[in-house]
Amino acid sequence: MHGDSPYDPDEGDWQTLVTFFSPTEAYLLRGCLQAAGVPAVVADAHLVQTHTLLAGAIPVRVLVPELRLSEAQDVVAAYQRGEFALPDEDPSSNPPFSEDSP
Repeated sequence: MHGDSPYDPDEGDWQTLVTFFSPTEAYLLRGCLQAAGVPAVVADAHLVQTHTLLAGAIPVRVLVPELRLSEAQDVVAAYQRGEFALPDEDPSSNPPFSEDSP
């Protein structure tokens, strides 16, 4: 399943939450959903990557369990507000350790 969440029948069938034309965007959102505790899977990414000439006609779907749809929509709203964005500062300006560390 390559990082997709396992299926739990107690949470309902998988439902399409959003679609993207970029597999990368779908995988980013899946990671944000999983980080927020919402199971998520990406569907059709391999189809888009295999048939690149059809990529504009085949959306990549992000699916979540039916009973978690409302929670997932809240995560999408937070994602769109930029709450999952990384800081703009240069990570090399604040190294996690000093050169004098053992």
